[in-house]
This record gives sequence, structure tokens and C-alpha cells, in this order.
Amino acid sequence: MGTLQLEVVTPDKIVVSAEAEMVVCPGVAGEFGVLPQHVSLLSALKIGGMRYRVNGKDATIFISGGFADVNNNVMTVLAESAEQASDIDAVRAQAARERAEKRLAARDEVVEAPRAEAALQRAIMRLNIAGLR
Repeated sequence: MGTLQLEVVTPDKIVVSAEAEMVVCPGVAGEFGVLPQHVSLLSALKIGGMRYRVNGKDATIFISGGFADVNNNVMTVLAESAEQASDIDAVRAQAARERAEKRLAARDEVVEAPRAEAALQRAIMRLNIAGLR
């Protein structure tokens, strides 16, 4: 079947650079899969887990949204932040979840509610990906 070059980058690092057999991304309109020789594609991504397969082994990384571009058998994912499951700091993610839940429960700052909801979603997804719900 072959592979496609997968590059996952953030403003400060390359998170993944590998020949992948398949990739499944959290698109804003739902999950979508990419296989080798995929037609050109540009999609916005939402907060979620991105799964990919290298040498028959599956891996998942946390993506905080961004964009996926597929062109000429290369898939580039540009994300504000991205972390391998093994690199997720579960203590920090749990603390972020608790802070966001407190902010949402207080509902003092109406303007802050969307930020707190996004922070809560990121923390929960990190914990899910790390296997520590």
C-alpha cells in the first residue's frame, strides 16, 4: 500500500516526522482519514486526538486544533500545540481541568466562559489520550 510523509509541527518544534501508513485527524466537520496517494486536501482541525500508523504500530497525539494540508503524498499538520501521548503531563492536565471547571462553575466573567470551555476541552482530551481520564 505504501506510505505518506507525515509532518506535525508547532511554532516551536517538530512533533512527528515519519513515513505513515495512515492518519486519522479530528477535522472541524468530523474525523477524516488520509492514506498514501490521497488527493490534495486542506482542512481545519479541532482539539482532539490524531491517530497514525508507522510500521504497523498505532500512535496517538494530542492536537490543539490547527490545519492539515495533504499534497504530493506529504501530510503537514500545523498546530498551536501537539503532544505525544507519552509526553502529556497528566498532573498539569488535571490541574488545568480543575481550574477550568471552577471558572465555568463560577460563571462570573461571561466573556471568559468560551476560554474556560476551550481549556477544559483541551485538558480532558490530553487526559483521554494519556489514558488517564
